[in-house]
Amino acid sequence: MDDVPLARRHIRRYLSSVTEFEVIGECGDGEKAIDVICLMRPDLVFLDVQMPELNGFEVLERIPNDELPFVIFVTAYDKYAIRAFEVHALDYLLKPFDKQRFFAALQRTREQIELKKRGQCDERLLGLLDDLRAAAKYRVRLAVASSGKTTLIHVENIDWVEAAGNYASLHVGRDVYSLRETISGLERQLDPEKFLRIHRSVIVNIDRIKDITPLFNRDRCVRLKDGTELTMSRSYSDQLARVLG
Repeated sequence: MDDVPLARRHIRRYLSSVTEFEVIGECGDGEKAIDVICLMRPDLVFLDVQMPELNGFEVLERIPNDELPFVIFVTAYDKYAIRAFEVHALDYLLKPFDKQRFFAALQRTREQIELKKRGQCDERLLGLLDDLRAAAKYRVRLAVASSGKTTLIHVENIDWVEAAGNYASLHVGRDVYSLRETISGLERQLDPEKFLRIHRSVIVNIDRIKDITPLFNRDRCVRLKDGTELTMSRSYSDQLARVLG
């Protein structure tokens, strides 16, 4: 299940030399992937993380647990997904992958299929899904309506947020978007491992912070990688331990 035809061709070509596996279907988007998996009940699925309509995780969320196939994830750049795969010892292919890496992943899957045949059910995929469900309480994207259109903004692309009354100004690169949401309401929707409230009117993306220097009265200057300088008030300075820890 991959939205890139070239990647699907590579997988088909490699599998053509393996007699115990037969390709029974392929899809280019998440919605079709769900239909095919539920209809065909495959033993193994090569599932892209980034696909149109639904991503790979969302596809698995829609499959009943007792119908989940073995999965080899395929991804181009999702470092957080790779970390999750490694924690749960699930295999993945990082694009572009070669024949050697492909067959190494396939061999691990063979071993897991044999374990399942002997009644030793592998719970690792379910464990990964449980972790993803727990993280789902935080927003992945925000919809901003303006000038008769709606813009979808991935929260990981937000540099910092500034309060503007009942609105929040989202600074994304050189663009600024106005979201009808108080900054406190938005703070509750953002992952605290990725976003830090530094002032009653400012939230920053932790990955955008370049350095933090002391000012007077225990305030601090937070400088972002693009040169933006923001003030961390002393009432929020206890958050530093979490950032630096």
